[in-house]
Formats: sequence, structure tokens, C-alpha cells
Amino acid sequence: MGQIRVEGRLICTTEAQAETARKLLPEHIRLSRAEPGNIHFNLTQGEDPMVWHLDELFESPEAFAAHQARTKSSAWGESSGEITRDFTVTEEEA
Repeated sequence: MGQIRVEGRLICTTEAQAETARKLLPEHIRLSRAEPGNIHFNLTQGEDPMVWHLDELFESPEAFAAHQARTKSSAWGESSGEITRDFTVTEEEA
């Protein structure tokens, strides 16, 4: 099985969404980087203050599935549902 790469953007359409991102993303990033099977997790705000760029790599589909499960029940997952996710998930050779 290959590694799972996630690349793309989080796009806020309101200042309230951007404030949610600024408030909750630091802890989401910290927890994501600490997960077993996380190779790297980069989520940075772009020049546009309403857009964050993401580049994530997990060692396996199972590690990515565990990340998604943890995220869904986290403060970030519960509060950021209206923020647009524009990303691709691909499997790469390890």
C-alpha cells in the first residue's frame, strides 16, 4: 500500500469562518502532526487571509482514515464544516 497525500486549500467566505480557522487551526495542526503515521502536515495561511494551503502526507490509507476520524470529532471538525475544502487525495508509492 502507498502513502496518502492531501494537497489543496481551505477557503473561508466570511470573516467569521476565517476567525474560526485562526483560532482552531494551531491546535488541529499540533494534534495532526502528533498522530501515528503522519509523515508531514503543513497548513499555512496564504497571501489571501481567507485561504489556507495544505500539504499533508500519511504513511498509509489506515493512518489517513484515523486522521479523518479524529478530526471529525475534534473542535476543528465540529466548528469548521462551512469552510470550503478544495483538495485532492492521492495514493503514492511509499
